[in-house]
Amino acid sequence: MIVVTGAAGFIASFLAQHLNELGFTDLVLVDDFSRQEKKENYASLSYSKLMDRKFFLNWLETTHDMVDFVFHLGARTDTTEFKMDILEELNLHYSQAIWRICSLKAIPLVYASSAATYGLGEFGYKDDHSLSDKFQPLNPYGISKNEFDKWALQQSATPPFWAGLKFFNIYGPHENHKGRMASVIFHAFHQIQKNGEMKLFRSHNPNYSDGGQLRDFVYVKDVTTVCQFLMEKRPESGIYNLGSGKARTFLDLVNYTFKALNKKPIISFIDTPIDIRDKYQYFTEADMSKLIGQGYNKPFHSLEEGVEDYVKNYLVNRFRD
Repeated sequence: MIVVTGAAGFIASFLAQHLNELGFTDLVLVDDFSRQEKKENYASLSYSKLMDRKFFLNWLETTHDMVDFVFHLGARTDTTEFKMDILEELNLHYSQAIWRICSLKAIPLVYASSAATYGLGEFGYKDDHSLSDKFQPLNPYGISKNEFDKWALQQSATPPFWAGLKFFNIYGPHENHKGRMASVIFHAFHQIQKNGEMKLFRSHNPNYSDGGQLRDFVYVKDVTTVCQFLMEKRPESGIYNLGSGKARTFLDLVNYTFKALNKKPIISFIDTPIDIRDKYQYFTEADMSKLIGQGYNKPFHSLEEGVEDYVKNYLVNRFRD
């Protein structure tokens, strides 16, 4: 039996689908399932049990002998959430409780960390455990994720295998419910379909041209393949980056979206809002050497490949519906 928390959300529901495709149907899907707009993410999945997150900890404690693996991907993911008590409850304390049970009951655990822990990248983007205390996340979300990473690294009692995944800019199917938190590709597709053009933030940094801001965009299909590797191979426990390993510009991303739609690019620029301008990241790129050094050797989708697949095989069909 495999547990997937956050199963109504973006990454976790796509992981559950991937597990189904691998032949795993004895899944326990955990989340707050009250949001109807998320239902399509899990409605077609094969699973043993849907469980509200309020009841999960007690269930795990009493049913642990049936559980082979836990993917804890559920979290408060809104980076604009500034109520630290909410983030501490969902991203820190809840995760600590799962860790303690998995440690006591000897259940392997993979959990979602975030590249938001790196802040402005003052110390680079290397998943080196010794740097965790130095990171300066830019918002409470990043702080909550980094606090759990630091806590996990301090524990003497651990699951038999564990990995924290620092997710970079993930895009792909199942993010329709995310609103403003959906990927830039998702928003670009809908802007282009509606208006025939795309607006990007202007650069306010002399070292970067307009649209030349760089991010590490990683396709959700690659994320689930890495999760499969960790479940099957169980390399050295620790915190791992999960990006493509290659920073690309927003102009690349939008141009590839236009290309996938067979449309001529029409791109304009607007000022980055004042309230986020001083915390705006102009560059992120995952150092993937640690995961690769542990034996992961599958190629990641290039940005062009990922955008083409996402647009042509998912977004266009949904837009037609």
